[in-house]
Amino acid sequence: MALLNPLLKTSADLLAKQVQHEKTQALISEAERAFELIGRAIRMAGYRNINSSQQPTKNASKNTYLDVQKKTGYRGSDAIVIRHELSNGIDLDCIGNVLSKDRTKNQLAYQGFLVDRQAGIPKGVKVNGGSLVCQSLDREGRKQNTTLMNGVNSLLIEELNSSMQSAELGQKLYKVELQMTDGVALNIRLERTFSTRNLP
Repeated sequence: MALLNPLLKTSADLLAKQVQHEKTQALISEAERAFELIGRAIRMAGYRNINSSQQPTKNASKNTYLDVQKKTGYRGSDAIVIRHELSNGIDLDCIGNVLSKDRTKNQLAYQGFLVDRQAGIPKGVKVNGGSLVCQSLDREGRKQNTTLMNGVNSLLIEELNSSMQSAELGQKLYKVELQMTDGVALNIRLERTFSTRNLP
């Protein structure tokens, strides 16, 4: 037993580290997918189809097409709302469904990202973070929510001082930060920076 105990302890430690590593990789992989979707939406913000007959609304501003809402979600998370016209190709929402004209409002497609409390969890029950939710419009023009992933402590979005060239073009730079957790020991903070391309 004296010889076996150190070996068993080492094996248990290695196993625990392996499990932790796998959980970390899974969280990072989910976060990368979320960053890809949010980044794609930010780049589309304000896109206008060259063949569009719609004139910009008189009161339309950059916030019409991209609006960051501070501290409105789970544990003070930020939210982001993006609107754009449809292209002549295939446009997808955040879960890969095709966007069509009947899924627009005033000819603008809608995509929103926010963190909410995990659905179906009774109050008082310990949860491992909130859920990252994507919003889009259904065929009746109503907002529909789709959960992208769980284990999100917070989503933070900050507008950065963009370069002179970006400022001249009217584009904006955003830092998007996700704080992930497994609800036990892991707390991971990841961030990416995205630039708009189509703001008026």
